[in-house]
Amino acid sequence: MKIHIILLTGLCLMAGPALANDEQVGPWNLTSLKQTVPSMRWADQSGPIHSLFYAGEPYQGHPTEVFAFYASPRTTGKAAPGQTTFPGVVLIHGGGGTAFAEWVWLWAQRGYAAIAMDLSGHQPDAPVYDPKTNTLVSTKQTRHRLPNGGPDQGHPQKFDAIGGDTTDDWPLHAAASAIRAHSLLRSFPEVDANRTAVTGISWGGYTTCLVASLDDRFKAAVPVYGCGFLHEGESVQKPSIDKLGERRDSWVKTYDPSSLLPRCRVPILFVNGTNDVHYPLDSYQKSFDLVPGPKQMRIQVKMPHGHPSGWAPQEIGWFIDSHCAGGKPLPIPGKLVVEGTEVRLPVKSVTVIKEAFLHYTTETGPRSKRNWQSLPAKVDTGVIVAPRPPVEANTWFIGLSDERGAMVSSEIQFGHP
Repeated sequence: MKIHIILLTGLCLMAGPALANDEQVGPWNLTSLKQTVPSMRWADQSGPIHSLFYAGEPYQGHPTEVFAFYASPRTTGKAAPGQTTFPGVVLIHGGGGTAFAEWVWLWAQRGYAAIAMDLSGHQPDAPVYDPKTNTLVSTKQTRHRLPNGGPDQGHPQKFDAIGGDTTDDWPLHAAASAIRAHSLLRSFPEVDANRTAVTGISWGGYTTCLVASLDDRFKAAVPVYGCGFLHEGESVQKPSIDKLGERRDSWVKTYDPSSLLPRCRVPILFVNGTNDVHYPLDSYQKSFDLVPGPKQMRIQVKMPHGHPSGWAPQEIGWFIDSHCAGGKPLPIPGKLVVEGTEVRLPVKSVTVIKEAFLHYTTETGPRSKRNWQSLPAKVDTGVIVAPRPPVEANTWFIGLSDERGAMVSSEIQFGHP
């Protein structure tokens, strides 16, 4: 596979002082990020999945570029006859991850123009295709450090860099790179700029929370696992934040999603598991509560944590389809009401609700290690009726599924009703 590289001068513009009319939120100049299409260069357009570089944020006084994979129904040969434009999606990997060719491939098969960038200053190996069918058969995880890449994705870059010069802060670069990718995606002639979404996994879910709160051009957002309040409770990130000492509050104010989610009015679907060690349920519910715009939740009992597990839930695609591709929306649960020995959950849905369960735990100790129990609930017209959880229950919620198998959840409850 030949790699064609075109050298561009002035690839990355250095950030100058904010203009009087610029919208500045923390270290992010939103006016510049949303209105400026970053310089880019194609690295390889020979296969169904294309490779490119685009201008990133300055890093310690130096210009940077970000690597990304891009695919669409056109590049994969799956466009419908006469179809010239597609909805778009920005894909944000998690900790230890990179730009995943498989991920953009999956979204291109769904009908989207998809871009997935590396947020560690690296470039992964090119994907491998079946020469007969030109379909994706494997992706390698070997990564190569870019000579002009941004910060790596370790804890020193995510936490310890806080204070002084912000250009060495990984959260600044991660959110800015995602917003720049969005601006670039929207500029492609085959992308409908008015139908774009973002989803991310783990640290990518964390970044999705930031991006959805900063970039109001998205029509939908799905953070998987990631949330705010990393400085509280059982979050595995809390010790790293506490070690910052007098800089701790600055990190929380600038980079914890809890400080930005009150800005989020992009329709958002929170996806997580009951036992996630990185983003525990109490922090998750608190993050959900902060969002003033349209919001939904999907909590799966003991959902595995990982990239393939994080992009597997079908509800991610259905939710984004409903906002970007005319798809049917997910069922919308209302507020839980306790009546005697029952719990009632009103539901609005254009699809038929097939089943529902009351999920609860009576165990204590770390949330990641608690066992959960489930009781069937009755599906009635416009309402789910479940038994009142046992008096020993300390965390509980109702999950329901429609005729497609699309699962959504009520808000998480703590303590016995």
